[in-house]
Amino acid sequence: MSKPFFEVFPNLQLHTDIHDLMGQTEVERVSATKRRDFLRVYLKSTRLIQKADIWTAEQEIKKQLFPDANLTVKIYEKFELSSQYNPENLMDIYKESILEEFREYSHIQYNALKTARIEYPADNEMLITMEDTVLNRSMEGEILQILEKILVERCGFSVKLHAAYVEKEAGRFKEEEEAKIRMKVDAIYSRTRGRKEEAVDSTAPAQDTEQENTQSPEAKKTDNSGKAKSEPAGGVTKSFQSGGRGEFKRGEFKKGEFRKGGSFEKGALKRSDNPDVIYGRDFEEEAMKIEELIGDMGEVTIRGKVLSVDTRDIKNEKTIIIFNMSDFTDTMTIKMFVRTEQVKEVTGDIKPGAFLKVKGICMMDKFDHELAIGSIAGIKKIPDFTNTRMDTSARKRVELHCHTKMSDMDGVSEAKDIVKRAYKWGHRAIAITDHGVVQSFTDANHVWDDLWKAEKGKRKEAGDENPDKQDFFKIIYGVEAYLVDDLKEIVTNDKGQSLHEDYVVFDIETTGFSPVNNRIIEIGAVKVSGGEIVDRFSTFVNPDVPIPFEIEKLTSIRDEDVMDSPQIDVILPQFLQFCEGCIMVAHNAGFDMSFIMENCRRLGYPQEFTYVDTVGISRVLLKNQSKHTLDAVAKTLGISLENHHRAVDDAECTAHIFVKFIKMLEEQDIYNLTEVNALGASSVDAVKKMPSYHAIILAKNDLGRINLYRLVSQSHLTYFNKHPRIPKSLILKYREGLILGSACEAGELYRALLDGQSDAQIARLVKFYDYLEIQPCGNNKFMIASEKIRTVNSIEDIQNINRRIVELGEQFHKPVVATCDVHFLDPEDEVYRRIIMAGRGFDDADEQAPLFLHTTEEMLEEFSYLGSDKAEEIVITNTNMIADMIETIAPVRPDKCPPVIPDSDKTLTEICYNRAHEIYGPDLPQIVEARLEKELNSIIKNGFAVMYIIAQKLVWKSVEDGYLVGSRGSVGSSFVATMAGITEVNPLSPHYYCSKCHYVDFDSEEVKAYAGKAGIDMPDKVCPVCGEKLHKDGFDIPFETFLGFKGDKEPDIDLNFSGMYQSNVHRYTEELFGKENVFKAGTVSGLQDKTAYGYVKKYLEERGRTVNRAEENRLTVGCTGVKRTTGQHPGGMVVVPDVHEIQDFCPIQHPADDKDKGVLTTHFEFKYLHDTLLKLDELGHDVPTMYKYLEDMTGIPMDQVPMNDQRVISLLVSTEALGVTPEQIGSQTGTFGIPELGTPFVRQMLIEAQPKNFSDLIQISGLSHGTDVWNGNAQDLIKNQICTISDVIGTRDSIMTYLLHKGLEPKLAFNIMELTRKGKVAKGGFPPGAEEKMKECGVPDWYMDSCRKIKYMFPKAHAVAYLIAAIRLMWFKVYHPQAFYATYFTVRGDDIDYEAAVGGVKVAQQHLREVEQRLKEEKKAKDEDIQVSLQLVNEMLARGYEFLPIELGKSRAVRYMVEDGKVRLPFASLKGVGEAAAQALEAATINGQEYLSVEELQQACGVSSAVMENLKNVGALGDLPDTSQVSFF
Repeated sequence: MSKPFFEVFPNLQLHTDIHDLMGQTEVERVSATKRRDFLRVYLKSTRLIQKADIWTAEQEIKKQLFPDANLTVKIYEKFELSSQYNPENLMDIYKESILEEFREYSHIQYNALKTARIEYPADNEMLITMEDTVLNRSMEGEILQILEKILVERCGFSVKLHAAYVEKEAGRFKEEEEAKIRMKVDAIYSRTRGRKEEAVDSTAPAQDTEQENTQSPEAKKTDNSGKAKSEPAGGVTKSFQSGGRGEFKRGEFKKGEFRKGGSFEKGALKRSDNPDVIYGRDFEEEAMKIEELIGDMGEVTIRGKVLSVDTRDIKNEKTIIIFNMSDFTDTMTIKMFVRTEQVKEVTGDIKPGAFLKVKGICMMDKFDHELAIGSIAGIKKIPDFTNTRMDTSARKRVELHCHTKMSDMDGVSEAKDIVKRAYKWGHRAIAITDHGVVQSFTDANHVWDDLWKAEKGKRKEAGDENPDKQDFFKIIYGVEAYLVDDLKEIVTNDKGQSLHEDYVVFDIETTGFSPVNNRIIEIGAVKVSGGEIVDRFSTFVNPDVPIPFEIEKLTSIRDEDVMDSPQIDVILPQFLQFCEGCIMVAHNAGFDMSFIMENCRRLGYPQEFTYVDTVGISRVLLKNQSKHTLDAVAKTLGISLENHHRAVDDAECTAHIFVKFIKMLEEQDIYNLTEVNALGASSVDAVKKMPSYHAIILAKNDLGRINLYRLVSQSHLTYFNKHPRIPKSLILKYREGLILGSACEAGELYRALLDGQSDAQIARLVKFYDYLEIQPCGNNKFMIASEKIRTVNSIEDIQNINRRIVELGEQFHKPVVATCDVHFLDPEDEVYRRIIMAGRGFDDADEQAPLFLHTTEEMLEEFSYLGSDKAEEIVITNTNMIADMIETIAPVRPDKCPPVIPDSDKTLTEICYNRAHEIYGPDLPQIVEARLEKELNSIIKNGFAVMYIIAQKLVWKSVEDGYLVGSRGSVGSSFVATMAGITEVNPLSPHYYCSKCHYVDFDSEEVKAYAGKAGIDMPDKVCPVCGEKLHKDGFDIPFETFLGFKGDKEPDIDLNFSGMYQSNVHRYTEELFGKENVFKAGTVSGLQDKTAYGYVKKYLEERGRTVNRAEENRLTVGCTGVKRTTGQHPGGMVVVPDVHEIQDFCPIQHPADDKDKGVLTTHFEFKYLHDTLLKLDELGHDVPTMYKYLEDMTGIPMDQVPMNDQRVISLLVSTEALGVTPEQIGSQTGTFGIPELGTPFVRQMLIEAQPKNFSDLIQISGLSHGTDVWNGNAQDLIKNQICTISDVIGTRDSIMTYLLHKGLEPKLAFNIMELTRKGKVAKGGFPPGAEEKMKECGVPDWYMDSCRKIKYMFPKAHAVAYLIAAIRLMWFKVYHPQAFYATYFTVRGDDIDYEAAVGGVKVAQQHLREVEQRLKEEKKAKDEDIQVSLQLVNEMLARGYEFLPIELGKSRAVRYMVEDGKVRLPFASLKGVGEAAAQALEAATINGQEYLSVEELQQACGVSSAVMENLKNVGALGDLPDTSQVSFF
């Protein structure tokens, strides 16, 4: 007697779907062998169960019920199927399951059946036609026997099986095969030759067959061992014998082992005549895989690609060279010690990208606590052993669907690498199509510019005077859009009918989602007239096919329910008669009507209906509704829904919804269906809630580029919801110049085919696109395992969809193209996307599709199932045809487009000369006039005057409103900027001038002695003419530093406004140019190193993998830079001329797509717009804010602060002027809290360099900001007394002025400065002949050696601007200390320690010691900020000045106030009191308001109880009682 399955196996846990199926089955009997090693379960089921589900059940029974037994579980299923089944529809449903059984049994038989054609000549006959091969004929009997057992014994059919044969299809054309073989042979020859000789330029395109692409495969290896054929498996030479070199303590290197560097340290680097040997002796041992290195293995040999190299100087003139090397199974760190003078020789060959073989000792490094290789016996160069992919086809494809790192957290390859690869392979073009954005265009174009520059040079050398870029390799600029089909109207085929017509509201149940492939099983409808239900229609329909179990679960309709019902040919006429004269309504009407219309088409009935979709109305009327399913809408409207998913009940519910919607529409003055459609067409909210699909949009030309930018802008600004959406209606508006492709499996065409949409719907979709797209089967293989996609169960199903798309292309005359949907460049790069996807929470992250850039040959192979001619058409011909339709364009306009301010050149000239005359008198000194004339000529000739005028207007406006402005960057190199009031820095040579009689002195010997230095260091003097005190000025900065030697370099005017005033400046900019023309400069943020490392660590930990740090670093580098979000520049404002729109240049968006911020930013980062649009750096800065507070507190204007006060200057090297000892404040300088001079690094520089004046201070500032200018350079020169701080190279400009004073000609002096400051001298030496010229002019060797070390240098004007601010603040610190400290803590006191401030010196010093101890243990930014704050608190207290505690009525919200010579702490200085609460407390107390209790005060200011408790704890509330209640007892 049979029992329900879960009575027999009550504790068995199965996945929901399988559990539900097995719950419908019965177990007839269970038996076991005598040895209890085989368990048979005989199962009976009225539902068809796929074999994969049976196997899963077997495995779970074994795993859960018999985990320790050596037992095999086998289920023998037998089906009692309904009469809805016949052999044909059974095979439609069950064929893939049968094939899986054949695959398990015999792969030959599986292939035979898989490729066979199955037909049904009669009701109970099946004809299987196979390819006519000897194997197939020999297997015929067995194949038919197995099929008979399945169909007859298992499924209960009476069916006769027959076999037939057809000739095997011919393969590719012989000629084509031979051509491919020739190409491959040539490529191998080319690659082999390239390893023996120097490789060709990596940027050169592939020419014929001599091309090569080097990659670093992780996945592809030369053989299963990962070794090249010349290197058999192995790698450990041998273990060491006792007493020999290999005796080490476990877990660490023998003392000095790394240092020995083998036995070669004392002699030459290499001991071999082999030119490939870099270090040590030659060796022939085979390499082992790095992943096989475990523990202390002794001497080993490995090979790999060098990823990174580092050197560290150690004592005794030795250097450790540390490099990471990967063979793509793992990564290893190699350490070797060499003499310092040998480093350059060794690292010439050990460099990133080199392929090396290394022999050394593998042991645990006691410093890093990881495996490393030291005691290096030998290092030699080897060829690239990786599997190099090349495109060897005579005709090349074009990739039209490619993602970069700009596809949010999805693509992992750089645009530049993709472009270079396509060019190298000889492809004629490459499309860049990131998800919803176009931010990689600029990087791609930058690479293209370099490629074209090289190509143009070659063409000109070959005699082509006017090379045409249109016939050169091109980048196709596009986007993979999130497309929304808003062309589907709420009302289809409306004729302006009234909302009060008669309606039939209906619902259907079906066997699936496809109106073509699936059948109706129930129709329910109600007729609505005058707002009331007046009639009903309800019936089952016999679909003549089995009802899938999933549908049965959803609807509770079984085969037994419908078997006796009429079929659709009977029911449909009855339903149409019921609907006659009525408008049809349904919830998601497109679905229901597609079945009705498809059946009308089959049966020959008219298909002209007007129908209304209540989902569409819901999206428009219920704007805050997140879900618009029937039950969700019913719940919102308070409508009962019983027996959901039964047609007549759903129809009645929909009718009640529709009646309510009519009332809501009439409230908006909508009375007919045309007006309903109009409402839907204008609804942004509806677009945001509709499903989106992928589509490719390519720009054909510049108009297309602008239209593309319009679409991208609108998608971000108007239609953004989780991602940027583009409605079809908007595409139709801006379609000119664009080409549309149907995209990938997420495109609407592919989805419609998956859903089995009607031919009419498919045709409608196809017509919208210019070309159709198909992709390799591997891209969509995930669908086979997906429970959501029931129509794809095999690779063949995927191929059939591609075949269908190809047929549609032929039918509608649309080209079909094959694309890769590239997300990473090479197969092995998938690991980086795997890590990113895992970090985003994707369960299938480890199942990466092959989304790499394919060669032409790889793509032809992928689509060989279409036949060679068709494969070539879609892979090569059509992709090139699309590329030919597209012009070569730039993503950003190449011409300069500054905003227009009428007569800006005249205005600038006037302002400058007026100011110059004001300072230097009516007769300008020749040096002043010459500099003005030189600069103005360059500025006006190159169209830069408008930029100066804009900066002048902004600065003057800020000063007029009481806020001084600081300059930054090299704008102080421009005397015009000085005279225009844009900067305080005067770049002329040092000089005196008299403001009364206009006496000037540029030329006296005393003045000339300060050439190259700061004029303010000159001694004070009185005017020899009128006796007035002379002004001292001039910092000797060449104009060339700002606008280049020719004066045509784009000016970059950076201005520091007060942080309090910054928003006013931004508003004023909008006033000047119009709000519609001013945008914030956008930024793009990728995964930073630390975040990427976190992703890698999490990925490895979740999978239980442990790798060494070098391998972690390799994986981290691969994930770094993947776009994560966008933002805005802190002060960058981009101005578009009013004759243009922003989309002429780039799209716009909200930062981080946050529309609530109300900010519009450029889609591109400004560095890519720099040569086209004007950007204003209107930065918010603390120093101008401090100026404002200090002026307000003291009444002393900043321009009256002397720059050469010796007490102030003494703070650079002493604390005496503060009245404290170094021991009291823990510093030998008095520069705590001074911008640029207060950091530990700079304070140490001050102590070592002992600056004596402003000129020395400029040197300090330059050295503190440069790279490799202090450590190992100027520091050593000063320490070794070769020169002083005054003589070393401190700023970039000082190089040019020094060389000019030495007598070098200006052009050469300028070039040396530029090359040095950019690190090019350090990298490649001085330009030819420069050293000789410098020696002739007496430039000392130490100076040239210093230049050779410099990687980056700071501009002098920037240093001067910073130091003017620093000296001013130091002056207030010395002479107005209370005002200084109150100002400092107001502006920068976020981390003040309240307890230390009010507790006195001892408490402050104790807290300072505590934080310093924490920093020794672990450096944290927060603790560093607290340390700085405590240093200032301690310094102030040590000087004898006090803090006053928080007091109601006296304390402000955030400002520290000077009160009776002391500094009153504000509310915000107390931890736990935020700025909003502090502002409320100030407002409630500052005007002397009195309160009876804490409770009353809290109610008045509305702050939290926690804030009041904090105030109470520090005594700030005095003796206020908690409440106002009076107790009498």
